[in-house]
Amino acid sequence: MTEEDVGPGSAWFVGEDPVAAIRDGSATAPADWPRIAVESGAAGDRDDYYRRLKDATTAAAREAVRERERADDRQLLHAVRAMDDADRTANELAERLAEWGGSLFDESGSGVEYAREVAGRSPAGPAEDRVVSLARRVVDLAEEARDLESFIEGRAPVAAPNLSALAGPVLAARLVSLAGGLEPLAKKPSGTLQVLGAEDALFAHLRGHAPSPKHGVIYTHEYVRGTRPEDRGSAARALAGKLTIAARIDHYSGDYRPDLEADLDERMRAIRERAAGDEGGPDA
Repeated sequence: MTEEDVGPGSAWFVGEDPVAAIRDGSATAPADWPRIAVESGAAGDRDDYYRRLKDATTAAAREAVRERERADDRQLLHAVRAMDDADRTANELAERLAEWGGSLFDESGSGVEYAREVAGRSPAGPAEDRVVSLARRVVDLAEEARDLESFIEGRAPVAAPNLSALAGPVLAARLVSLAGGLEPLAKKPSGTLQVLGAEDALFAHLRGHAPSPKHGVIYTHEYVRGTRPEDRGSAARALAGKLTIAARIDHYSGDYRPDLEADLDERMRAIRERAAGDEGGPDA
């Protein structure tokens, strides 16, 4: 925006959308904007100009934060954390329920499946009533965790198509959550992505108390978990490298690139063929 653009009807000062002007407007060169605003009649004086500017910039910042928090990757972050919390709480309460239920009922059991059995009982007395009620809460939490997983499986391929294709929707969402968002994940080197979720082991290694971790949460991927222990480091590096590329494509362009999957499959095939060759060597 130039000085010629600023006048009584300028969007910068008196338009209908000052927030858009703050966020998207530009100027070719610095100018004495308070003076221009006063002379154009857009502001009564310099104090009025700065008051209105503060209101517009505050509104623009709030709108930017609102948009960021509603973004798909932020929804994945919240969903995967909520899923983990619901799942963990359900299992913890199921342990408590097993102890309590075992003191009242002839049948014993453990876990959420036992909670389902207890939840279907007709209580006899106040104590049983509370145990059955607790069992139903456990079942509700377990079902909420599964519903959240279904939400993630449907939302992750939209928010991060390449990352989801390579890692699977849930692992992709977990990586986004651990990094704090898709943008921070896209900016991390592959070595950092490789050990996300293994921070305790990494800090222990940095203090000299443990070996360097080879992988973090990506261990749950079949290409790492299903590879023999001596080759898991290579598998984890290969997977982390492709996941890093996928995250960057998802953040900066968003287009789906199936060749990434083919490249990863080929790399993992080479690692596993090498392992098969070692096992079938002369000493086998």
